[in-house]
Amino acid sequence: MTKDHGPSVKDDETYEALREDGASKQKAARIANAQANSDQHPSEKGGKQPPYEDWTKEDLYARAQELDIDGRSDMTKDDLIKALRNR
Repeated sequence: MTKDHGPSVKDDETYEALREDGASKQKAARIANAQANSDQHPSEKGGKQPPYEDWTKEDLYARAQELDIDGRSDMTKDDLIKALRNR
């Protein structure tokens, strides 16, 4: 039985499944709410940007700097990608 996560989470079952898979609370709530909204289609491909793997390390670092990700100066390209995806 799923818990009620309050009015800010529209799809408690999806939220819990995402949290069990390791998604952050914010990310799980965003996805669960998007799936509960019939006007949004979260399973469809998103924006027009190329995948992070195609970005240079410098571009990834700049994006991490914009998002104020801690420890970014010591991160490898793979670490930066992981940190950006978990944001």
